[in-house]
Amino acid sequence: MTEMMANADAPHSILTFVCSTRQEGHGGDEMRPDGPAYSLQILSVPPDHHPGQIERPAFGAPDPQHHIMVVSTHEMSEDDFRNQLATNISGRIGSNRDVLLYVHGFNTSLDAARFRLAQIVTDGRFGGIPVLFTWPATNSIFDYEAAREAATASRDSLANLLKDLSEVPDIGRIHILAHSMGTWLTMEALRQRAIAGSPSLNGKLGLVMLAAPDIDLSVFRSQLSELDASHFSVLISADDRALSLSQTLAGDRPRVGALDPRKRADRLALARLGVKVYDLSGKSDGLIDHDAYADLPDVVRSIGAQIGRQRIQDQDVTAVLGQRPVDTQVTAAPLPSAGASAIPAGGNAPTDGKSASPQAGSTPAPPSAVPAAPAASVQ
Repeated sequence: MTEMMANADAPHSILTFVCSTRQEGHGGDEMRPDGPAYSLQILSVPPDHHPGQIERPAFGAPDPQHHIMVVSTHEMSEDDFRNQLATNISGRIGSNRDVLLYVHGFNTSLDAARFRLAQIVTDGRFGGIPVLFTWPATNSIFDYEAAREAATASRDSLANLLKDLSEVPDIGRIHILAHSMGTWLTMEALRQRAIAGSPSLNGKLGLVMLAAPDIDLSVFRSQLSELDASHFSVLISADDRALSLSQTLAGDRPRVGALDPRKRADRLALARLGVKVYDLSGKSDGLIDHDAYADLPDVVRSIGAQIGRQRIQDQDVTAVLGQRPVDTQVTAAPLPSAGASAIPAGGNAPTDGKSASPQAGSTPAPPSAVPAAPAASVQ
């Protein structure tokens, strides 16, 4: 009993694979001139961690009992990276063979990216292997265009990482969580793999979650045309002030993540995409509301429950957040445990031809908990 209590009071270690196009020694703001760097890092989460929080010291050195921190970093070659992944996956069963690839967004430091991943893995109770792709996102909100160029320059490296992951022996599903400008980078890399003949990553592509996607709506349609939309979930918020600024910088072009399902035109545009859409508007107390996907503990738990749920013979590649739509109209349904609205695509069936059932143990919120968007036929 004493030993169990001691373990409960110990920091939780998370083995994390990292692929980076950031130039070391330059604040992470410049591209590496000789291709991406690979490393194996151990991150530590404190025993008193609070869901939705990234515990960091106000000043001084971090304390592993109270702060998320980096314990160690081991640099390696790309070959070693692949071999270590294969070694860590070998012997695992079920969803523990899965990978969660996290691609951060604009104005995100290396520390912020890896600590966010550690928080998501912990809050979502993910039992597979976390992988971080980090790129020169700059550390200033005034360098938006520079970050966009860095994201463009990082596309090949991310596409190559996806290829490497898909070829790891015994790997399960490759789930992807991307945020903000990182969603554009992710879609471009997936599109490249599709053009190269592997849109499903050798049949390994799992759930692709795009949180607050900073992507022009017409661009997203074009990217998605090369891919199977049934794998994709989009988390949006009409309250996202960061995306409002992005839309202004982009010549007032609508961003996917800031579409408002309460507006009929936006609701129809979202439905025609064929993806699962979850509205987090009004669910966050934050001023900017750009990180609601990770700041809301119930949302992260719902994500973790879906990507980590048991599969019969590992054949369920159409796992989605919440319930699969079965009708041809735009409706609203709560995200399990989160109270966010889901706007399903009209009439899209899963690729395996089976009806998806609600997650075991989840209880849908009553209709009054989330104002339903008026139903509208999709033409």
